[in-house]
Amino acid sequence: MNIFNIAARELRSLFLSPLSWTVLAITQAFVAYAFLVKLELFLQLKPYLPGLPGAPGLTAIVVAPAFKAAGMVMLLAAPLVTMRLISEERRSGTLSLLLSAPISMTDIVLGKFLGVMSFFGIVALVILLTPLSLLAGGSLDIGLLASSFVGLLLLIASFAAAGLFMSTLTEHPAVAAVSTFGLLLLLWNMEWAGTGAGEGVRPLFSYIAITSHFNALLQGVVDSADLVYSGLLIVSFLVLAIRRLDTMRLGH
Repeated sequence: MNIFNIAARELRSLFLSPLSWTVLAITQAFVAYAFLVKLELFLQLKPYLPGLPGAPGLTAIVVAPAFKAAGMVMLLAAPLVTMRLISEERRSGTLSLLLSAPISMTDIVLGKFLGVMSFFGIVALVILLTPLSLLAGGSLDIGLLASSFVGLLLLIASFAAAGLFMSTLTEHPAVAAVSTFGLLLLLWNMEWAGTGAGEGVRPLFSYIAITSHFNALLQGVVDSADLVYSGLLIVSFLVLAIRRLDTMRLGH
């Protein structure tokens, strides 16, 4: 029950923040722009697609790139939304009340994470409405649409967990935002960084890179390795956040 109370409090706080509404608006505007650009491309290619063997369909040309654009926006939006989760509590002094309350650090972290993911879940659903509008005049590959949406949700959850952990390390939200962005940018570009590595090390860079798993789901490839990677990444950051708060409670 403590988890849900904290989550509801966090979600209410997010929707009272102008920053959250700004993130929601900018995200939707950017995704809509990417969607319209790819839709125009599809309309230009449509007369030639029937003659091509294995030609991509509407979902592959329009929808998957729109979700890829949403993931790139989240790379910037997630640090801004998560930066105040713990750091703001520390700066305002309310974290001391939470640490001294008869609730576990696990409840605090999971409650915060559930609250911010509820917000991001709403953002993702709003994004989903854009490609679903295509059903009014055409058909979609529901399997590819579903895997792309799952990939976006897992990406956002990973970003949120990383941002929550980084927010426990400082009492300055701006520092938390910059640190989170740096960490996410590192994970985003890890595959590119591995191109100069040796053949034996390159697969490791590819596996660590969050984009390799996200891109696989955008292509409709649902592999257990990608799901396990996302699960491990989320759990790892949440456990680190819990351990950090435990250390702070002992110091308190």
